[in-house]
Amino acid sequence: MTTTRTFVGPDEPFRSTVTLPGDKSLSHRALVLAAMAPGKSHIARVGPGADIASTVTCLRCFGVVVDGTTVRSRGVGGWEPSVEMLDSGNSASTLRMIAGAAAGRPFTTVLGGDASLLRRPMRRLAEPLAALGAAIVVSEDGTAPVTVRGAALRGAQVTIPVASAQVRTAFAFAALQADGESGLDSPPGFRDHTERWLTALGLGTPSGPTAFRIRPGIVPELELSIPGDPSSAGFLWAAAALTPSRVTTPGVSLNPGRIGLLEVIAAMGASVEIATAGDILGDPVGTVTVQGPVLRGTRVTGALTVRTLDELPLVGVLAAVAEGETTVTGARELRAKESDRIAATVALVTALGGSAEASADGFSVRGSGLCPGLFDAGGDHRMAMSAAVAATAAGTVRVIGVETAAVSWPGFAETLERVWSSR
Repeated sequence: MTTTRTFVGPDEPFRSTVTLPGDKSLSHRALVLAAMAPGKSHIARVGPGADIASTVTCLRCFGVVVDGTTVRSRGVGGWEPSVEMLDSGNSASTLRMIAGAAAGRPFTTVLGGDASLLRRPMRRLAEPLAALGAAIVVSEDGTAPVTVRGAALRGAQVTIPVASAQVRTAFAFAALQADGESGLDSPPGFRDHTERWLTALGLGTPSGPTAFRIRPGIVPELELSIPGDPSSAGFLWAAAALTPSRVTTPGVSLNPGRIGLLEVIAAMGASVEIATAGDILGDPVGTVTVQGPVLRGTRVTGALTVRTLDELPLVGVLAAVAEGETTVTGARELRAKESDRIAATVALVTALGGSAEASADGFSVRGSGLCPGLFDAGGDHRMAMSAAVAATAAGTVRVIGVETAAVSWPGFAETLERVWSSR
């Protein structure tokens, strides 16, 4: 059922410290790797969203036991075939990562999902896995359902034409089961969680700025706690940057591929403080403080666009209150997300009285302020959350489809309103 919620922004600047839910990207990886490992793993602070629940459901179909923070498995070699199509829900991460892990198993796995996921591109997944020896079948238009006919895999060298961490991870999970080492490369800008983790586990090593080698081997049992999600934190960072407010988020992942939004916020003139406190399997973790407001427009392009891809709708909102023009290029991938996020970002800004135009691979926004309005998120959780954040500057925003936030952060609306009321 579609839910409409009215968000009323704060009357004055706010100050807040928020502990974020466990990172979604790392939760997917930790759960799949733990399921590939023989024995018992403990994963604390797994992300709470529906996407993570989809990964858990799919792993259980292979006979893996996921009970709270504990994952018990006979190892990927002991996975049982599923007689039914695996439902990845709205989660492309679930589908792609599990397809990679299943590529080395001697049975057929079929992965599907909801209507939104069935529109996402999957041919980019098929070609690298096929290079290892698996047979991957997608629909005629290159989308899911995805059929994985597992096989005895052989090492391979592949270059993925897009900076997709999900596809790189799928290839790596399959290559762990291959006969012989494999090599992987792609354009820069991707989040390299998987590469850092496999290096720490002794199952891979960097071989260039973007290249990585995977050593086949048994995944060891894992014992770790997932840091806070910087993609979720981005909504609060943006809220602080829209007005003279301050938000601090301790214990978040600081992977360089995840914090492009902070570079954009700093380039727009707001204050950004980053303090690294440690790491988890080589992946940095620390505290971020953002003090607004943003002052001027900026240009987002190249690798920075890739590092900011999921947060670009927020860049559109920030640009609407900054002086001058902000342009985003190289973001064609946004058109193949849960919605066409280029068109949706322009629609959001204009629905709230701003000035924005779309291009083939991005958008431009001229700062003219925001005013109250109504926005239909079109079933896209990030657009619904971005519209809610816009109320920080617009005053009042009615968001149609706000329930989709549960895909990544079930308590988002309540947290945002609590942040607004903090002094």
